[in-house]
Amino acid sequence: MATETPRFDELPRTKLRDAATDQIKAQIIAGTLKPGELYSISTISDQLRVSATPVREAVLDLAKDGLVEMVRNRGFRVRVLGDKDLDDIVELRLALEVPAMERLASRRPAPDVEPLRPLARDLVRLAEEGDMVGFVAVDRQFHLAVTALLGNDRYVAMVALLRDQMRLLGLSGLEGDRQLVASAREHEQLLDLIAAGDADGTRTLMTQHLQHARGLWAGRPEEPADD
Repeated sequence: MATETPRFDELPRTKLRDAATDQIKAQIIAGTLKPGELYSISTISDQLRVSATPVREAVLDLAKDGLVEMVRNRGFRVRVLGDKDLDDIVELRLALEVPAMERLASRRPAPDVEPLRPLARDLVRLAEEGDMVGFVAVDRQFHLAVTALLGNDRYVAMVALLRDQMRLLGLSGLEGDRQLVASAREHEQLLDLIAAGDADGTRTLMTQHLQHARGLWAGRPEEPADD
């Protein structure tokens, strides 16, 4: 089976480093940049029609976040995420995100989650349409926005890093999957539980939702959430 060749769009002339980072990350998510394969910075910069400098800087940023590995004088490789890496990341996410959502549901007055409902609806639509790159981008935006309701920027940054590392799994084979659509619907359910002040229900749903990372996303059996 032929390997799909990643294609990059020409970058605007402002904020080149950030734009390059976003495009490379999107290619990792889409699975067109394959874990373990060697990629040339000069080839990518040629496609983006920029100098190698912003692309190299973008790759260095991604390396600091544990998403890629630099190969001296040759380019970079997307990191291979093993079972131990996956389990470690899920363990940390459960420790961070479950109590965060439980605390939000316990707050009174209840946090205003209504501005997040359009994102939750978008996630269902994107899952149904099989737009996996769009789905992951909105999924990240949704979860970071919910976490931001805690008012702790460091918490948000830690969750963002772990979510990005999780996406090294890629998304091939999930387009239009009914389980993915069901997972997408959990976002609006989460908002309902937080708004209702149901801390126990929030804890159970968030645990179930994060278990998809070691189940649905990874092609592994899922464990039921504890009540």
